[in-house]
Amino acid sequence: MSVYTQGVVALMGINILMALSVYAIIMTDQVSLGNAGFMAIGAYTSAYLTVKMGMPIFPALIIGALTSSFIGFLIGIPLLRLEGLYFVMGTFGFGEVARTFFMNFEPTGGAYGFRGPVGATLPMIYGWVLALILFFWLLSHSRLGRSLDALRDDHEVARTIGLNVTVLKLGLFWLGSFVAGIAGGLYAHYMFYIESGNFHILVSAMAILYVILGGMYTFWGSVLGAVIFSILPEALRFMEDWRLSLYGAVLVLMMIFRPSGIISRQIVRNIEDWIGGIFRKASV
Repeated sequence: MSVYTQGVVALMGINILMALSVYAIIMTDQVSLGNAGFMAIGAYTSAYLTVKMGMPIFPALIIGALTSSFIGFLIGIPLLRLEGLYFVMGTFGFGEVARTFFMNFEPTGGAYGFRGPVGATLPMIYGWVLALILFFWLLSHSRLGRSLDALRDDHEVARTIGLNVTVLKLGLFWLGSFVAGIAGGLYAHYMFYIESGNFHILVSAMAILYVILGGMYTFWGSVLGAVIFSILPEALRFMEDWRLSLYGAVLVLMMIFRPSGIISRQIVRNIEDWIGGIFRKASV
């Protein structure tokens, strides 16, 4: 595998993690434009721990993600009082604050960026991807997952049946910021160099796009959306100046003909039933 191909595959894995971080928040019927900020916190924290303090990469990644999720918990308390566009704008503001903070924070290089974090490999990135896919699969088949489905469908009905909507929203916001922190740490340690410009609003917007186009009602849609729309720009490079135009046209066509995304919840259930039937026949 060439260095270029490895880079594309690595970034695809990180995009999958970012899509899952957005999906975790969308499960509560909220859309966050601040996940790039959480990604930045995880990236800079883990990079600082490995470069300046000599910490091994794995505990540095965990601490970076926990720092990101702790800040997510703190800002989630006031932000989750907001609804709709106000929540989106609040998370957008947080993302810009986080990016600007690291642009001016001298211990992590400020505007010059931060050099030196190493250690992330493709097996490590995809180990996290597989672990989190398994986690979301287990969550989707649990009682908590069914409660989250009810919350996403209708907040008031969820309250009526006894669900603590505030706790569920805060918990999923915490989870989303944790996953984004992991993505940021892996990105920093794969790229060897980070700067605040790596974590601008477009990173958050693209992660939302992966979820919406892939299918926002199942985590498999987030994974598939990140895979397809990470590969598509690279596959269209032969078109040179027309590449981004065709990429945009594909996105528009997707929104017209598949507004609910590539994968629906029913498609996933049908596939799972089909696979389950195969295993049941094999065990007879």
